[in-house]
Order: sequence, then C-alpha cells, then structure tokens
Amino acid sequence: MGLDFETFVLAASTADLADEPAAREHADAIEFRMDLADEPLAALEAYDGELPILATNRAEWEGGEAGDDGRLEALAEASALDAVGAIDVELEAILEGAADDLLETARERDVSIVASAHDFEGTPPRNEMVRTLTEASKYADVAKLAVTAESKADTIALLSATEQLTSHGDTVATMAMGEVGSHTRAVAPVYGSKIGYAPVDPEEATAPGQYDLETLAGLISTLS
Repeated sequence: MGLDFETFVLAASTADLADEPAAREHADAIEFRMDLADEPLAALEAYDGELPILATNRAEWEGGEAGDDGRLEALAEASALDAVGAIDVELEAILEGAADDLLETARERDVSIVASAHDFEGTPPRNEMVRTLTEASKYADVAKLAVTAESKADTIALLSATEQLTSHGDTVATMAMGEVGSHTRAVAPVYGSKIGYAPVDPEEATAPGQYDLETLAGLISTLS
C-alpha cells in the first residue's frame, strides 16, 4: 500500500533500520538510505518496525553513495516488500528513461513514487524551480526539490515556487540545504511541502542543514 502524501509526512532518515523504535514518537515514516547501508535488501526483509518506509538508493552523481550498477533494480526489489510504501527516484534517471521499468513496477505494486532533484551548488531561478517541480510531477506522486540557499532571497524563491505548485494541485516536497536555508525545513510545510526529513541522531544528518528529528517535529507542529 502506497504511502499517503495528502498530508505532511515527517521521515526519519537513517541507514540503520534499528533506529525505527527511537523514531516512532516523532516520525510518520522512515527514509531508509539504502545507499548508505551494508546489506540494504537483507535489512528490509528483516524489518519488523511499525513505521512505513520510503526507500532511497541515492546515486553518487546526486549526492549519494550508490553506483549505477544494479541501483534501480535494488529499488525495484525493495518495492516488493510490504513495509516499503514509497521509493525515491532521481528525476534525471526518469528523464533519461533509465527508470522506466522501476516506475512501472512501483505503480503495479501500489508503491508511491517520489521524483527528486538536488542542487548542491546553489538555488536556480524561481521559474526554473517551478519547471523542475512541474516536470517531476508528471511522473511521480511527489515532486521533490532540494536546493542550496546562499541568501534569504533564495529561500523566499523556493517557498514561493512551493506555494505556486501546491495551489496548482501538485504534491511537492521542498527544502533548502545549508545554514541559510535550514529554517525552510520547518517553514516549507506551511507553504505546502508534503515531506520533511530529519535524522534520529543529529550526528548522522544525511544532508546539510538538517534539524534533528525531535526538533523538526516540534517546529512543524508549532507552525502548523
């Protein structure tokens, strides 16, 4: 059964599914970073936690540690497991056609799809962010965009794009990485962002500028 992103989902990011009990109090799901785990498929098969899983097998060329050999096939295998309610697929892989079989498999299994794009160098112009999110929405249940903010103007542009896509009826997840953009992780849900990410242990952040899980949950609850 696919993860429902009609309402906001706070995902605890981890490469160790043994973290799940510690995440239950604050998280709605586990983002399992398969690319950071030693034997990710074995860990998924042994998983007996309560929270549904968003499986991510991030490519090296988009900030992760997974090579392209077998990466998407492993995600397809993960989608067969009952605990996996969603998978994250890079938008670039989708546009290149490399993920066609994976998307078809996920849809057949009623597993939700997050199409993601990351910019670790900066923040594109607002109209470019809108185009990226619009394109990702054509292929996925959630269009995800993470940028690197270098100014407050960057964060305002991202939030404005988030509000526009949400008003248009698209389901998006947005955030600005880095110190300048860290507050967007708490504020973006106010503008319509449907997924937030935070580590259970603040020492194990998977992206720059992440709050720890308890802190982000508290901020989002207060702002909502």
